[in-house]
Amino acid sequence: MTADPDSGLLSPVRAGTPAEAVTGDWAFAAALLEAEAALARAQARLGTTPPKAAEHITVAARELAETGLDVVQLARDARATGNPVVSLVRTLSAKVPDVADFVHRGSTSQDIVDTAMMLVARNTLRLISADLTVIAHALAEVARAHRDTVMPGRTLTAHAVPTTFGLKAAIWRQGIQEAARRVASLRLPVSLGGAAGTLAAYVQYGDGTDDYAERLVTAFAEETGLTAPILPWHADRTPIAELVSVLAGVTTALGKIAVDVQVLARTEIGEATEAAGGSSSAMPHKQNPVQSALIRSAALQVPVLAAGVTQSGLAEDERSAGVWQAEWQLLRECLRLTGGATHTTVDLVRGLTIHADRMRENLALTNGLIVSERLSAALAPKVGKARAKDLLGTASRRAIEENRSLAEILANTPEITAVVDAETLADLVDPAHYVGAAGRLVDRALENPSE
Repeated sequence: MTADPDSGLLSPVRAGTPAEAVTGDWAFAAALLEAEAALARAQARLGTTPPKAAEHITVAARELAETGLDVVQLARDARATGNPVVSLVRTLSAKVPDVADFVHRGSTSQDIVDTAMMLVARNTLRLISADLTVIAHALAEVARAHRDTVMPGRTLTAHAVPTTFGLKAAIWRQGIQEAARRVASLRLPVSLGGAAGTLAAYVQYGDGTDDYAERLVTAFAEETGLTAPILPWHADRTPIAELVSVLAGVTTALGKIAVDVQVLARTEIGEATEAAGGSSSAMPHKQNPVQSALIRSAALQVPVLAAGVTQSGLAEDERSAGVWQAEWQLLRECLRLTGGATHTTVDLVRGLTIHADRMRENLALTNGLIVSERLSAALAPKVGKARAKDLLGTASRRAIEENRSLAEILANTPEITAVVDAETLADLVDPAHYVGAAGRLVDRALENPSE
């Protein structure tokens, strides 16, 4: 059996998604080449590499990225050198023999790998950001449409008090908006430090000016479209830690939607269903909530992977041995899982079917007990707080034991009817009349545009 790039067989949440395409082995190799070419162009801008040399290196790098790079061999070569850059530089240099001296000039492997990781992250974050915007807009439409759709609010798995599906959707949207804000606030820096963070070789090849190193970092950042750090970050992994923290936050926001949909889609609840449920291999009648399951799987994995990346912040000396390498696969999985989950959530929220009739039916499951809080608050001023609690406690137990509605029992309790007329009692036991500020909260949320 031949060695193939990871196909996503065990990670269907990202298989075939746009995020997979920009995080695969070829994408990483292309980012390494892009970093090498950008470095040559940056040095040419400062007059320390001939412009023609930078042009030839850029063309060769693009050609290799498109058709001519054997990523399997590159990976195997990395076993001897600890990273893929040594073999990549050798391959790129062979493509431009006349200007090979200007390939990787003054650089070190970590500069190229770290910059490539930031390039791949940037490309993935663009996809994630676009999908988050779509999700936020879709949820705004859902929240608006179901502003007053009453449903049971559930706490600790049980019915609590009524809420609205519009408010639930608005809360989902708020999480998505915050995730999008954090994505937009990320700053992805180039890496340029040289062998030990002093940029010594870059300066040696420089133009002799005192500020050459700073100008080179700025030029490199402009050539890549990344940001320019103040200091090298070989042994300060804060940029990577911040990146994965944001990715974990994104999947948590997505995962909240997924777990709620799974609950609402349960057979005995039936308040919402996915547009295209997955079939079962054994049970013909089943339509599984596959989209939410895939999203939840990513939301469970990314925070754990992110913890591994954060742990890799303990980098010794000016460059680490093994800690830096430990980040690569973990970071790639965080990016591709988050990208896959975001892409899947677009389909989930766009295709979600809301069953308002089942919500109304489920409100009645407790025979009116879902509004006991309201009744307690309404009766307390009339009969006293302690007495109201006793009366409602007794009535609630009877409603459960006799399988009768709380409204009926209260209507036949003289101590209640003496202080509350029939019309008022009917209003008090109507779940639709006890959703608090839900509607106003939805309105307020929708006044806040998507980030």
